Amino acid sequence: MELKEILAISGTPGLFKYVAQGKGGIIVESLADGRRTMVGGTTKVSALGDIAIFTLSKEVALGEVFQTIYDKQAGKAVALTSKSTPEELKAFMGSILPDFDPERVHNSDIKKIALWYNALVGAGMTSFRDSC
Repeated sequence: MELKEILAISGTPGLFKYVAQGKGGIIVESLADGRRTMVGGTTKVSALGDIAIFTLSKEVALGEVFQTIYDKQAGKAVALTSKSTPEELKAFMGSILPDFDPERVHNSDIKKIALWYNALVGAGMTSFRDSC
């Protein structure tokens, strides 16, 4: 499984694996429960391999960020939740990517990073760097 095959769908919680192209959109499979569904052609879909995080000097691929988290957490899930305080979120991001741009990386982005990382680790992913 590679990050370019893993999709985030606007308005839909969780992550999905690309399965095939359909007549009216794409067929995806939920990483959480394995259910397949059709996503229409007008729905905003983002491949995780195409996402980067802003730093003060450059953009860092999401796969690199996930790999850093994986290495620091020793393969375990992140303890952040949707109820984590802004200070906890910024401290977590600062420990993973010290020069992240706090003006352009919002708390909601950090929550998504933690949520997506936990979903990928739960689905059995162990390497993120080579999967960008």
